[in-house]
Formats: sequence, structure tokens, C-alpha cells
Amino acid sequence: MLYHAFELTHAAVRPMRTAAKMSQHMLQSSFNPLASTYFTRTTTASLEMFINAIRRYDKPEFGLETTMVDGVTTPIVEEVVHSLPFCDLLHFKRDSKAAEKRNDPKVLIIAPMSGHYATLLRGTVKAMLPDHDVYITDWIDGRDVPLSEGEFDLDDYADYLIDFCRLLGEDGERASVMAVCQPGVPMIVAASLMAMNDDPFRPSSITLMGSPIDTAKDPQVPNKLATDKPLSWFENNVIVSVPWPNAGFMRRVYPGFLQLSGFMSMNMDKHVDAHKNQFKHLIEGDGDSAAAHRTFYDEYMAVMDLTAEFYLQTIERVFQKRLLAIGAYYHRNTLVDPKAITDIALFTIEGEKDDITGVQQTEAAHTLTPNIPDEKHVHYVQENVGHYGIFNGSRWRNIIQPKVAEFIAANRTKVKG
Repeated sequence: MLYHAFELTHAAVRPMRTAAKMSQHMLQSSFNPLASTYFTRTTTASLEMFINAIRRYDKPEFGLETTMVDGVTTPIVEEVVHSLPFCDLLHFKRDSKAAEKRNDPKVLIIAPMSGHYATLLRGTVKAMLPDHDVYITDWIDGRDVPLSEGEFDLDDYADYLIDFCRLLGEDGERASVMAVCQPGVPMIVAASLMAMNDDPFRPSSITLMGSPIDTAKDPQVPNKLATDKPLSWFENNVIVSVPWPNAGFMRRVYPGFLQLSGFMSMNMDKHVDAHKNQFKHLIEGDGDSAAAHRTFYDEYMAVMDLTAEFYLQTIERVFQKRLLAIGAYYHRNTLVDPKAITDIALFTIEGEKDDITGVQQTEAAHTLTPNIPDEKHVHYVQENVGHYGIFNGSRWRNIIQPKVAEFIAANRTKVKG
């Protein structure tokens, strides 16, 4: 009923949203002699705040049309190179002969499946494009996947990552992988399984960025929320069925609108201040600041449903029982052994002020993989950044990304056999 109530509420306010848009256009019209008055600016600003508060935020576009390759502006073509029921493997093809001639490493960026779309990593992708052949996991909203496609859980997630690594290694070079936040655990699981099976297409390097490998270290608010209640509470209180007429009708999910309420509540003061400032910028006509606010919240407010089995397994395996950290993680019927990893370079990155994945949680991956040579173990903590700043923003572009690029370049490996 909760999901139905959400959909009905959106339907009920749609006429009000339409009326507000019409009123806004009329007040801002060049034919309105009072358009520039303080009263009109305040009214139109109020209308915009109202419209944004009640509208549905659709999946954003990456919008990366060009990049610079050898100082030349190069077109980017987005292409889906592999499609699975719950994920498309998206390739940012640099469409020029100069780019084709370069021997740049293939990089698989694993976007987090934690509520937001892969477009959250737009800045991550943009910074990597000039010197890398970039692919990204474009996860599909659970409500858009028909029930006939079956379930999707953490084991399926790891299987998808193995599939993608094999696909990218077909040209003879093992892929370089970047896992941002949540996928750190399934990526270590996938790499361990590939190492245990001596899979020739195992990645050459893995970069983990703000990943909850061992959530007992420096626990933050998400850790506490996941461990304060039993698993049954989550199943009974946040898992609902997708309503008709969505393609995923009757699929059990953790809906995006509930996730968003959780995101907002963790930093409510900051969001309230941001919207107060936005109202002021709209009245003052500060277009740049208002546009920056819209861009951020268009991305932040766009959320997707997660399958119930994936979400509940993540709560149980990663946060409550810490199975990978204590050496008790099973992939289906196989005990996962990260010690089997011997030739995959590992780079862990953390933010000093990360309030989602605490410092040392990602670094714990090195303890789990003692048989990787010392020179292939790298750890870095970026000062004065939170979770988002690890993979987006000026410190990502100017400090962290060059280190990642150097690490990837130093550990490129050919496929054997």
C-alpha cells in the first residue's frame, strides 16, 4: 500500500504542478510589466520551489558529448556493449582515429547500486576519459525489470562483475576496475572467485573508493542504522511490491523514495540551508548559483528501486554479519577466499571526513589479501573530503584521479593463455 500511496499522491498533485508552471510562465513573461518587481520575483521563486518539491525526478543523462584526447576535442558516443536483465554495460567510445590509435587501458567503473543512478559518477567518468577507454555499469531500476527475469541478489551482482571483466579482457589485456562505494564487497568477491579458478580474465588492478569492506571500523550513521534493528525489521518495514502499471509489477523492492528520505534525514540541516539559499538566489536573479543547485538536486533526487533480495543480503552480509571481513562469506555454495588473490594490484582510497564509509573500512581490503605483493598494495587518504569528494569535485580531478591513473598504468597486465 505504501508504494500505491506514493504513486497516487504524485498523480493527485500533477494538476497543481501544471497550474504552478503556467502561473510561473505568465509572471515571467516579457509582456508582464511587473515581471522585474520584487513581489513577482518572490512569487516565481516560490512557485519554482513548489514545482521542484513535488515533481518526479527521472533518470538523468550523462551528457558527456566530448573529451580532450592529445589536445584535440573528441566526440563521445555512448553505446551499450552488453545488456543483462539488471544492468547495461555502457561504453563511452571516443570517436576519433587518434583515440583508436592510442593504447589506453580499458577501465571498468562499477557504479554503486545504492539508490542513485550511475550518472552520479559523471564527474568520475569525465576525468578518466582523456587517457582511458571507459566503461561503466549502468544499473537498471528494479521497478523496470519484469518479474519474469527472476531475482537479483549479491551473488548475481558478483556474477555480473565477472562477466564484465571477461568481456573487457577479450582483446588480450586484463581490465582495470574502479569500484565506487557499495560495489567494493562484490568486487572483492568476484576477484577472489576468479583468482580461485585461475581465470585468465581476472582484472589487472582494482581501485576501491570509499567501500564498506569492514564496517566495524569507524562506523558511521549508515552502519548504525543497519545494525540497530534485526533483518526482519527491514523486511517488514521498507520492502514493498512494485505497483501496476510498472514493468516490474509485483517485484519486491526497497523503493527509491524511501531511500531518498533516508539520505535527506542524515543531513537535513544542510538540505534545508541549501534550499533557503536557492530561494534567495532565485529572487536575486543569481542564475549561476541557482543552476548549480538545480544540477545537484536533479541528480540527488533521482533514485531507483533496489531488489529486495539484494538490499536485504547487503544489510545482513555486509553490515550486520561482516561476512567478508571475518572470512565467512559464501558465494552460493563456495567459501570466498581473498587470500587466493596474488597478482591483482589493489588501491584503496578513503576520505578523511567520510560520514558514510568511515576511515579504515576500505583499507581493510589489504588485510584480506595478504598474498598480493607489497608493491601492489597502495592506500591513500584524501584530507578534507567527505564521501562524495573521493570521486567527484576538484580534489578528485586534481589529486586523486592522477594517482588512480598512475596506479592503473603501472599495473597493466596481458591475458595469459
